[in-house]
Amino acid sequence: MSDLDQENPDGLPIETLDGHDPYVALRDRNFRWFLAGNMLSLLGIQMQTFAISWEIYERTRSNLALAWVGLVQVIPVVMLFLPAGHVVDRFDRRRILMLGLGLAAASSLGLAANSAYGGDYRLSYVFLFLIGTARAFLQPARSAFLPQIVSRSHFGNAVTWNSGGFQLAMVTGPALGGILIGWLRNATIVYLLNAMLATLYALFLLMIRSRPYTPSTEPVSLRSLGAGLGFVWRTKVILGAITLDMFAVLLGGATALIPVYAKDILFIDPFRQGWMRSAPGIGAVCMSFLLAHRPPMERAGRALLWSVVGFGAATIVFGLSRSLSLSLFMLFVMGLLDMISVVIRHTLVQMLTPDEMRGRVSAVNSMFIGISNELGEAESGYVAHLFDRDADRAYGPTVSVVSGGIGTLIVVATVAVLWPELRRYGRLDGSSKSK
Repeated sequence: MSDLDQENPDGLPIETLDGHDPYVALRDRNFRWFLAGNMLSLLGIQMQTFAISWEIYERTRSNLALAWVGLVQVIPVVMLFLPAGHVVDRFDRRRILMLGLGLAAASSLGLAANSAYGGDYRLSYVFLFLIGTARAFLQPARSAFLPQIVSRSHFGNAVTWNSGGFQLAMVTGPALGGILIGWLRNATIVYLLNAMLATLYALFLLMIRSRPYTPSTEPVSLRSLGAGLGFVWRTKVILGAITLDMFAVLLGGATALIPVYAKDILFIDPFRQGWMRSAPGIGAVCMSFLLAHRPPMERAGRALLWSVVGFGAATIVFGLSRSLSLSLFMLFVMGLLDMISVVIRHTLVQMLTPDEMRGRVSAVNSMFIGISNELGEAESGYVAHLFDRDADRAYGPTVSVVSGGIGTLIVVATVAVLWPELRRYGRLDGSSKSK
C-alpha cells in the first residue's frame, strides 16, 4: 500500500471524496522521489542536448554533422528495443534504471574529456552511441516502473505531472546550457553536470518503496521477444496513437535546426538561442498545469488528432518566420500542443497494457519515440543539407521545416482514416471507451 492509500482510510480515490484533485499523485512520497530524480536527470539531458548541438555546429558549420547527432543515438534504440523490453519484463526495473544511468553518466564524462582536450569531434558520436544504448533500456524501464509507484486510479495524474516535469526540464535545461556556454564558450561543464545529475537520480531511486509486479515467465524466444510488437499491432488504439506521434515528430522535427535558425537566419547569440530551445517546454509546462487541473479528457482520441494538426500548422509558420518573436511564439504553441499528445499516448500505453508485458510494450513505444525524436532530427538536418544554397543559407532549413509540417498534416488525416478506433476513443481514464 502506498502512502497515498494510507492517507485515505476509506479506500476511495480522493477524486470521489473531494472532487477532482489535481495534486493527487504528488501526495505520494514515492512518486515525489521518482519525479524529483527524473526531473533532475532530464534537466541534465536537455542541457547536454543543447551543448552537443552547439559544439558540433560551432566546430563544423555542417547541417549533416548535426543530423548525425540524432542518428547515432537512435540506432541502438532501434537495434535493442526487443531484448531491452524482455529484460525489463523479467528483471528488477529499478536496478535496470540504475545501471542505465551509470552508463549514461560515464558516457557524459567521455564527452567532457573530449571537449576539454579538444579531441576529434567525431569521437563524440561514439559517446552519443553509448548514451543511446543506455536509453534503449532506460526508457522502457522508467515507463514500466511508474505503475509500480502510483495506483491505477491516479496514473493519469502521475503521467501529467511526470510529463510536465520533463517539459520543465526542457525549459530550464537549454536556457541554463545557453547561459553556461555563452559565459564559458565551451561545453565541458555541461557534460560534467549531466553526469552528476544522472548519478543523483540513481540515488533517489533507492528511496522509493515500489509495489511488487508480475514478472514475465516466458522463456526467451523470438515469440516472446516480439510479443510487445504483436500486442501493439492488435491494440489499434495504441497502434494509432504511437504511429501518429512517431510520424508527426519525425516530420516536424524543427527543433533540430534551431542552431541553424539562430546563427544563419535570425542572427542571435547563444543566450537567446537557449530561449528558443526552451520555448516548446514553456508551452508544454503551461499545458501540463492546465491538464492536471481538469478532469480526464472526455474525447481523448479527437483531442490527440487535433493537437497534432495544430502542431503541424505551427511548424509551418515557424519554418517561414524571420522574426524572433514569432518564432518563439510558434515554438511555444508547438510545445503546448505536443504536451496533449504526450499525456494521451503515455496514459493509453500503460493503462491498456498488462503488467507482465509493460516492459516489452514500453520498449516498442520507446523505439517509436527514439525514431520520432532522434531520427526526426537526422531527417531535418539531412533535408536542410540536401537543399543547401551557398547564396541563401535560409533556403535549405526552410524547405526542411515547412515540408515537415505539411507532412504532419497528411499523417493526421491518414491515421484518422486507418484507425477509427482512435478517433472514437472517449474518456482518457478508460471509464468510457468510445464517443
